Amino acid sequence: MTLQNRVKGRVQITTDALRAYMNVIDDAFGADCDYSQLHKVYSLGKKKCATRRENVSVADESSDRKPGPKHVSTSFVVRQNWTARTTMRRYTRLSNGFSRKLENHAAATALNYFAYNFIKIHRRLRMRPAMAAAVTNRLWDVNDLVALWGSYERRAERAA
Repeated sequence: MTLQNRVKGRVQITTDALRAYMNVIDDAFGADCDYSQLHKVYSLGKKKCATRRENVSVADESSDRKPGPKHVSTSFVVRQNWTARTTMRRYTRLSNGFSRKLENHAAATALNYFAYNFIKIHRRLRMRPAMAAAVTNRLWDVNDLVALWGSYERRAERAA
């Protein structure tokens, strides 16, 4: 299953100015997303300190990609990365929670994102993010997660 099949509706994606992202976005979504790049230009201001001016450009001006200028921001992904680092110590090097095995890291990451989206009530949304995105219409709790994990392991044992 591709990323495009996992998201509902048309999405808007903003990246920094790294050119490699353009190919990745094209491979994942084709022309079915609104894509923009955020260029951060630093200059010396009147007070002789670095100030930031942001320039927004559409990745492909000739296409149908029309990102909404109000929603062009990398702040959302920066916030998501901060949340992941603070809720999972596995993302912090030289800590006792740092993953040494890729399988353990993947399992802990999946568990964290499931709990964040299906179990934890988001303060600003006042509901779970999965409910706000219409992925589910019921309240999940930890017992549901344990049952889901158990059924996954039983399926894996039968397949082996």
